[in-house]
Amino acid sequence: MKTRTGLAFLAPALILFGVFVLYPMLTAFSYAFFEWQGTSRQGFAGLSNFSALVNRAPFKTDLPTALLHNVLFFVGTMLVQNTIGLSVATLLHRRARTRRMLQTLYAMPYLVSPIVIGYLWTLLLSPTFGPVNQLLTKIGLEQFALPWLGDPKTALWVVILVSVWQWVGFPVLLYGAALGGVPEELTEAARVDGASHGQVFRKITFPLLIPAIGTVSVLTFIFAMEAFALPFAFGGSTGNPAGSTDFVSLLFYRSAFDSGAVDAIGTSSALATVLFLIIFGGAMAATKVLRRHERRMAS
Repeated sequence: MKTRTGLAFLAPALILFGVFVLYPMLTAFSYAFFEWQGTSRQGFAGLSNFSALVNRAPFKTDLPTALLHNVLFFVGTMLVQNTIGLSVATLLHRRARTRRMLQTLYAMPYLVSPIVIGYLWTLLLSPTFGPVNQLLTKIGLEQFALPWLGDPKTALWVVILVSVWQWVGFPVLLYGAALGGVPEELTEAARVDGASHGQVFRKITFPLLIPAIGTVSVLTFIFAMEAFALPFAFGGSTGNPAGSTDFVSLLFYRSAFDSGAVDAIGTSSALATVLFLIIFGGAMAATKVLRRHERRMAS
């Protein structure tokens, strides 16, 4: 009876997952192994669509650059987001009265769609009427009033920092919950023995937070590798300026819908399959490392 009740509650979610996630994913995977003429599927193509990602333009030049941008986006967001998130969560953990309210304030930006966030910051960073450059000019820092989204040297960093601003509330919540699970008797015993706050954090608190840090890092990796809305809002489908904000998801969009190639379905499906394998492989490897660490901590 309990099994039937559990299945009844799981059925709606499983049906939605199968229809909107699993079926499209398996369909795209099958499309990658066939030749296409427009929307008409031809014969079996083997790995020719995958070889096109290495040997044919624009994939030959655009894919390595886009993949590098994804990696830089992941590294940048992971380092900055984890550092800020952990610092803020630690400070809020000591403020019991205002903790919930401040956690809610930090979490509010990620409730807004990334495409809306992107267009909002495009207006704020406008070199002609954006309030950011106007403020820098008024306080005497006009040398920093740059065309933030028009310069290839700064555009990718803007995407990274805006993403951190939007999503930093998530690690704040996760780390806050993890800090609440740290046994107080351990920290109190360390302080009785003369340990400073920094020593308690390094020797006791931080090791116990590693599973939460790993979870945030894995989720950040998945988000960074499939990022689309935010870079699209800033640089369009071509990753302007000069391809400096081009991501693999944008390259997929161009190859599937903007290229006009007769075999666009096959090559774009191959690209989607490669991206899925990168995300799946990276997430599985990180999860394995985390489980190994948890077993070591338990022993």
